[in-house]
Amino acid sequence: MTALWQSLRTRLLASSVLIAACSITATAWLSVQGTSESLRVEQGETLAVDTRIHDTLIGYAATHPDWDSVDGTVRVLAEETGRRIALVTENLRPIADSRDGSPLPPRASSVVDPLAMDVTLVSERAGRIDPRAVGPFTVSGSDLGRLTSAAEESAACLNEEFGISATVETAPSGRPYVNVSGGEETGSLRLFCGLTALEEPVTSERAALEDLAELTASCLDPAGPEVVFRMDSTTGTPIAVPRNTSGLTQEEEEALWAERALSSAEIRWMEPLSPELDRHTADCVDSARRDLLAPYVAPAALLFIDDPAENPAASLSLSREGVLRVSGVVLLVLVLTLVVSVTVSTQLVRPVRALTDAVLRMRAGQGAGRVEVRDPGELGQLATAFNEMSEHLERLEEQRKAMVSDVSHELRTPLSNLRGWLEAAQDGVADLQPERMRMLVGETLLLQAIIDDLQDLALADAGRLRLSPERVEARVLVEQVVASYQLRSDEAGLRLVAEADGTVLSADPTRLTQALGNLVGNALRHTPKTGTVTVRAWGEEGEAIFQVADTGTGIAPEDLPQVFDRFWRAEKSRSRQTGGSGLGLAIVRGLVELHGGSVAVRSTLGVGSVFTLRLPLSGPTFTGSFRPAPNV
Repeated sequence: MTALWQSLRTRLLASSVLIAACSITATAWLSVQGTSESLRVEQGETLAVDTRIHDTLIGYAATHPDWDSVDGTVRVLAEETGRRIALVTENLRPIADSRDGSPLPPRASSVVDPLAMDVTLVSERAGRIDPRAVGPFTVSGSDLGRLTSAAEESAACLNEEFGISATVETAPSGRPYVNVSGGEETGSLRLFCGLTALEEPVTSERAALEDLAELTASCLDPAGPEVVFRMDSTTGTPIAVPRNTSGLTQEEEEALWAERALSSAEIRWMEPLSPELDRHTADCVDSARRDLLAPYVAPAALLFIDDPAENPAASLSLSREGVLRVSGVVLLVLVLTLVVSVTVSTQLVRPVRALTDAVLRMRAGQGAGRVEVRDPGELGQLATAFNEMSEHLERLEEQRKAMVSDVSHELRTPLSNLRGWLEAAQDGVADLQPERMRMLVGETLLLQAIIDDLQDLALADAGRLRLSPERVEARVLVEQVVASYQLRSDEAGLRLVAEADGTVLSADPTRLTQALGNLVGNALRHTPKTGTVTVRAWGEEGEAIFQVADTGTGIAPEDLPQVFDRFWRAEKSRSRQTGGSGLGLAIVRGLVELHGGSVAVRSTLGVGSVFTLRLPLSGPTFTGSFRPAPNV
């Protein structure tokens, strides 16, 4: 017992301390992690909003020569993002502001310049010049239709002839181009599928390319490599490549390809030249493109975005004072947990030990134990239930002993009579007259009734008592029961009355007749001569109510809770006039509960008793086996 007490207390203490420590640690960790995550998400959302605003304004600048009409765009962006947006020139002259009159934030968020983009704010773009800035390279009219047809034919050639997935896309300038998915290398197929035709500039583009070439040439070293400009068939934008030094014209290259008699080395020689240029040449090309596009785009401007969380912390960290404060709280909580755990464990162990001692005494055969109830909580309820169980076991044991004595007496008496008269008849000492035969048959019927009761209870205990429900009319059932007991009633000098309406219910007529018969039989035994036994039946609110009332001796109030217990009898004597086996009412309760109903009794000493059965009209919810509830 001491080991159990120590084990229970140890477990309670260890569990409480562990739970408290884990809870505090997890709460602190989750708080810090949650706050950090919230800040990271907020920073990511802020960056996404800033990028969207910057990209929208870059697009506006790339397609407009000035900022005259940008005010509407700024106000729409501010309304959609909930941010204050202000555009000013490089010398801080206002261009547009979603919140007029308010001072500008302390520093600019970015510079809006389509010819010198901040690549950190623009994703998926490689160059510093926004591709939407097309200027004089816009394609329209008949040139657009011709290029579209050529692009569709080239894409169809790559798809159908060579199995290369290619689609026709449109560049910001309106020029169509062939987009090869997955970046597959077309190589020498450019000539075969006519991609080189898409590299030929249209009239408007040719003039722009000549201007671009002149601006580039002014920057290049005259003795350096020459560059030529063409339209890229896979992006739709102008590119610069080193001039072809093979000595062959484009017509000569196409003729060689048509002959299809080239060596692998010659095919490699005919593949497109790399568009990569040396650094100086690339810088000259970029500078020339900016000079060419400058008149077509808005001038550079400063963008101010009002950030409500100007300097959010990336994560949370505790100072030395914060660590000491948290440690002190943790220590205090642990001390409180320890004190509470010791108190609670002591209160828990004391009644558990008392219950264990009582159980051990019962197991040792020292009688049913009792436990003193002190705790009003769950353990107190457990102790109360244990005491009730002990009392019930004592009562059952007393009833069992009384039942064994009663049944043996009830069986011995008729058996002795039967044996005596049969032996006398066998020896020729007595002649079995009709009156003797009727007496012997009565003794046989008594034996049969006791055996039938015992069998019903045995079936119930084994879970094999079953119902076969059918439609039953209450009046017919009551009249049947009354008719079967009428002779016995007349012999006892009693008045047996039936009062029933036409209520119809679903029930097992055999079992219901047995239950009513047991009640009527009890009533006849305990009602003195000239008394009345009334059997009633009627319907009420979805229930069929059967009632057996008598004007008999009644039952004492202290005996009412036990009347439906098996083996119990109010009359302890073994009188053949009023005595019984103590099984009839227990069988009644089992049969009624099997039908899904209930049974109740009210009685007054010297006045009589009323037994009431309530059964649902719809019948039992199941027709399977039934095991009666234990007596309480």
